[in-house]
Amino acid sequence: MRKITVAKGDGIGPEIMDATLEIILAAGAEIEVEEIEVGEKVYLAGNTSGIAKESWDVIRRNKVFLKAPITTPQGGGYKSLNVTTRKFLGLYSNVRPCTSLHPFVKTKHPIMDVVIVRENEEDLYAGIEHQQTDEVVQCLKLISRPGCEKIVRYAFEYAKQYGRKKVTCFTKDNIMKQTDGLFHKVFDEIAVEYPEIENEHWIIDIGAAKLADTPEAFDVIVMPNLYGDVLSDVAAQITGSVGLAGSANIGEECAMFEAIHGSAPRRAGQNSANPSGLLQGAVMMLNHIGQTAIAEKVQNAWLKTIEDGIHTYDIYKEGTSKQKVGTKEFAQAVIANLGKKPSLLKEVSYDNNAALNLPTYKRRPAAKKELVGVDVFVHWAGTNPDELATIIHQLDTDAVKLSMITNRGIKVYPDGFKETFCTDHWRCRFKPAEGAAIGKKDIIGLLTNAVNHNIDTIKTENLYAFDGKQAFSLAQGQ
Repeated sequence: MRKITVAKGDGIGPEIMDATLEIILAAGAEIEVEEIEVGEKVYLAGNTSGIAKESWDVIRRNKVFLKAPITTPQGGGYKSLNVTTRKFLGLYSNVRPCTSLHPFVKTKHPIMDVVIVRENEEDLYAGIEHQQTDEVVQCLKLISRPGCEKIVRYAFEYAKQYGRKKVTCFTKDNIMKQTDGLFHKVFDEIAVEYPEIENEHWIIDIGAAKLADTPEAFDVIVMPNLYGDVLSDVAAQITGSVGLAGSANIGEECAMFEAIHGSAPRRAGQNSANPSGLLQGAVMMLNHIGQTAIAEKVQNAWLKTIEDGIHTYDIYKEGTSKQKVGTKEFAQAVIANLGKKPSLLKEVSYDNNAALNLPTYKRRPAAKKELVGVDVFVHWAGTNPDELATIIHQLDTDAVKLSMITNRGIKVYPDGFKETFCTDHWRCRFKPAEGAAIGKKDIIGLLTNAVNHNIDTIKTENLYAFDGKQAFSLAQGQ
């Protein structure tokens, strides 16, 4: 008997959770439920994270969390419980299978069967943002080697475990050569370890277009956080309905399973919501805890119910569907089909599933790290880069000198174009003078001189080479 943590959530959450638990328990799931309260009531009671400390203790003790959708109140500094849970518990992998149910659920892509594997903890979702000038705010995009290695290896291990033939990587490394470049580089490194699985890389924009147009060209797709968030919803929708999709959030110690849709408060209490998304999450949970025979029984019964045309309002269609049912009635129909298999839809088999082989990340030996310059960011309300350069050159020393000024990543000095529009946020790059070296004290000296000259510096970024290789971006136009 495996103890799991359950949260019934808000809106339609309690209804679809009751239906989901009823189905999996009827199928013989060997689970013991420990319920916690999260979401709107907890938020409105004054907890900005939507979850109490005692509930964290329960989740961490049981390791497995089945969560219904919640409502996050607008305003008031409330934090996303999903994002918080993923980060605090180290749930680095978000897995979303997106499979067509044609012809029983309407879709333009009848043979689609794609799994999106999304990195879950970093990228722009680190949530580190600052307003730096009157006109410019920034959001830091953080990509780490451990984050890349863990999610890419998970994608290949998932493909291996589930008999998938290909893993595709989506990035934008033609533009973000350092961050997305690292993700692509790690993908190529790890792909070599799985010669039996085809691998490929697509730039995210054309890859997304291809996914929307020809999803059958893909099998498993692995992506950084933001791209994965967007495209996993797109993929779910083009299979027929976001409401049918579940997801798994997997970490080294804990895991969370959920539907990908929201709490739909307008549908609450009407016995009309489709529990399929949360049920799909529960099937993934059963596989995760080793109860694969039960997961298989539930999934095939669900497919048989969809095939029988017993549909809730969201997917009901005259001529295709045979019976429009509510949440409770849908659950009863799935239960009645336990032990049965679909005739037209592809039945599932989880016989060979076992725990994924995921080694613990091992840090590599440190590279030789050399300071080779510094970018000093300046708030200046003027518009003429040459005028700013005259001001900034006052900071030059025998050791470091201004080499370039950019605005929004575009080089505007020297040899800038007068047509380039400039904001009040300027990057001033200092490099060592010929024959000199730069040290941390030189950077402190630059900032001290800036204060003395009433230059408003807002941040610095040190420029490094690692093992002799430049590890920072050039400017556009450089």
